[in-house]
Amino acid sequence: MIEPKPATQAIIVDEVLPHAPETFWKALTSSELIARWIMEPSGFAPVEGTRFTFKTTPAGAWDGTIRCQVLEVVPNECLAYSWKGGDDGNAGYGSRLDTVVTWTLTRAANGTRVRLVHSGFELPRNEVAFTNMGRGWKSILPRLGDVAGEDD
Repeated sequence: MIEPKPATQAIIVDEVLPHAPETFWKALTSSELIARWIMEPSGFAPVEGTRFTFKTTPAGAWDGTIRCQVLEVVPNECLAYSWKGGDDGNAGYGSRLDTVVTWTLTRAANGTRVRLVHSGFELPRNEVAFTNMGRGWKSILPRLGDVAGEDD
């Protein structure tokens, strides 16, 4: 019998912020700036195929490493990367996660429409990550705007 594919959910944060797309692009693709609005990446480059990591709080069998790979790069418009972490032995925080983060920048009359889609959360397995990261991304977007605005 074929098992049905688990339901997946996405976190979507979509805001217009008062800076040019080029300004946001710099904040999204500079390791030094990324470290200021989310976490310090190790090995990041805005080049398709590049593998990099973030390090966060470990839990149970998971060492806290988020493994990422750049999937798409369209300068000043789109950046997408995989976001994988967790361990099958963990329930709740630190459960196996295999998701994709996509940033889309669109010029708007008063700045840039910044759209973040973090997709692929399998429920109920990723319920804790989905809830926590949903809140987290909503607070990270203003920080991204603050970091981007420092160069204006």
